[in-house]
Amino acid sequence: MTDVAHSELSYCADLFSYQRRCTRVVKVGNVEIGGDNPIRVQSMITSDTRDTEACVRDILQLAEAGCEIVRVTAQTKKYAENLEHIRDGVRAAGCDVPLVADIHFKPDAAFEAAKWVEKIRVNPGNYADKKKFEIREYTDDQYEEELERIREEFVPLVQLCGELGRAIRIGTNHGSLSDRIMNRYGDTPLGMVESALEFARIARGENFHNFVFSMKASNPKVMIEAYRLLVARLDAEGPDWNYPIHLGVTEAGDGEDGRIKSAIGIGSLLADGVGDTIRVSLTEDAVHEIPVAQAMVKNLELAQSGKDAKVDVKLPLSYDPFSYQRRESSPVELGEFKVGGANTVRVFTAQEKWDAVSHKLDKMGDFQPEIVLEQAGVTQLDPRDDAAISAVNQSDAPQIVAVADGVQMGVIHAYRMLAAKLDKKHPILLKDTLTVSDDDGQPFLDALLTGARNIGSLLCDGIGDAIIIQGEKAPGQSLRLAYNILQAAGTRIFKTDYVACPSCGRTLFNLQETTQKIREATGHLKGVRIAVMGCIVNGPGEMADADFGYVGGAPSKINLYVGKKAVKFNIPEDEAVERLIDLIKEHDRWIEAPTEVVDI
Repeated sequence: MTDVAHSELSYCADLFSYQRRCTRVVKVGNVEIGGDNPIRVQSMITSDTRDTEACVRDILQLAEAGCEIVRVTAQTKKYAENLEHIRDGVRAAGCDVPLVADIHFKPDAAFEAAKWVEKIRVNPGNYADKKKFEIREYTDDQYEEELERIREEFVPLVQLCGELGRAIRIGTNHGSLSDRIMNRYGDTPLGMVESALEFARIARGENFHNFVFSMKASNPKVMIEAYRLLVARLDAEGPDWNYPIHLGVTEAGDGEDGRIKSAIGIGSLLADGVGDTIRVSLTEDAVHEIPVAQAMVKNLELAQSGKDAKVDVKLPLSYDPFSYQRRESSPVELGEFKVGGANTVRVFTAQEKWDAVSHKLDKMGDFQPEIVLEQAGVTQLDPRDDAAISAVNQSDAPQIVAVADGVQMGVIHAYRMLAAKLDKKHPILLKDTLTVSDDDGQPFLDALLTGARNIGSLLCDGIGDAIIIQGEKAPGQSLRLAYNILQAAGTRIFKTDYVACPSCGRTLFNLQETTQKIREATGHLKGVRIAVMGCIVNGPGEMADADFGYVGGAPSKINLYVGKKAVKFNIPEDEAVERLIDLIKEHDRWIEAPTEVVDI
């Protein structure tokens, strides 16, 4: 077994069966978060905060769709002042949904907003810090001086929120860590956690406990590791650090890709019992986020129903929950493909689905079935059956192993147990479900959320050498889903990858239209990662893994980035997509689009 570097830390009561994390209750207006309350669904409006009528309309629309908490951006004190009129308009309409002010950079805006709304979201990376990107080492004394300066800025807000009965979200974003944190901890999950804990200690010092945490990132691996590390650190601090957690993958994008990336990040944490509120951040009209979030919660509840009877076993993990490393295995040759070892994660399909598509493989583009399950000699077993595991482990040759259909365990927990017990030479085939679907009428969103949560979570932990989708009956859709999960998990990049933020009142251009234009122009650039950001709040940081960035710099003006570095400034919006293409060409990443359009 692989030694786990963070073995002294634990973020989950039981990694082999479901148990929701026990938290204190935090009140946001008339809505309670944490404790025994249901997982709450949140979203954010996109209208300009100065436009009272539009904001009220958007909030009412979200509330009618089932949104339980609504966030509104407040860029400056002037914007925050209008929250009074927005709140009054919402309440006059008979709606009591709690409102949250989203604050970046401006403590005075937070102080003003606290007068009018039920919750204040602050970003520790920029609440009291101005980005200078100075590269220097902080001495311990200098670091303490910085913390004292932050305390002086943050304490007045904490005290006001205490007096008025407001809640606070301490919301760290991977894309906007402070220079101080970056210089000491780097652009890491540990830096994200430390950034949040600094603010939490200040709040606790004022005997203020009505707050929640979030650790958002656009990369699901980073996001999962940061949340796990946060919860582990909270548990280590003591039982009274049991604050609720808000989950979200920021800049998830749109369409199927955005839903899959969100389901990997949010779903995997929910499956471990972590998370009390969620927001699915899509580059679409905010109202479309609500049914996805609701389905994600319902999907998890159904997945856990009747599963995961307690198994009284203590097993060393095969992976480090706080740091990604792919599980070791030995390759198995199957025709032209190798499964396991350092080989790419392969896509299996069932014989029946192969038969349905084998005559049109040349028209299926990248979504190719690679290996037929029934022809691969896969060993399928119950991971609780120690005799079966022992028999496989005693074999000299590596075998591809999977959890057998019908095993009454959650998929994630079953495969964790399998990986913990199985000799590392044996590659593992992941399944999205342990039941083969024969339901023609099943909503595709259900199959998507299940597959992304179960397979995506395991891939982000380094478990899995091949995957198969069993929960979607349609052959073409099941293959597309398999490849898109691999892409979203960062496991197998086969197409252009996009990081696109959801729109909000800070956005400086039409994100949905622009994202679609960029997709149409660049969607054939396999392996190129492009970030589309509405403003600079998280842009440079969330583009850490992107090759190129398209970021709103001013109204109707665009800045273009290569990696984290801005290289073109104040480009008129109507020229910016062409200028982005020119930039990609300058860096020799451009190829001409194929003339044939593949439709699966």
